[in-house]
Amino acid sequence: MSNHLSHTSEEIYHITAGEGRMMLGVETFAVKAEDTICIPPGTPHNIANTGRTELKILCCCAPAYSHDDTELLD
Repeated sequence: MSNHLSHTSEEIYHITAGEGRMMLGVETFAVKAEDTICIPPGTPHNIANTGRTELKILCCCAPAYSHDDTELLD
């Protein structure tokens, strides 16, 4: 997934299966099933699968996701 941010939406990623590496602002850290990550508006982020199985994520946005609110950074 490309680095991106949402200007007004807060996002919550809940990992339901697999393992990955999350970049959130200037931090990078491992994530796994049952982890939940809060992404404040305006925070650059991305996530990549690092495991042998599919990485599955439940993503919630408030306010609701909008393409117009998303900025791709690379």
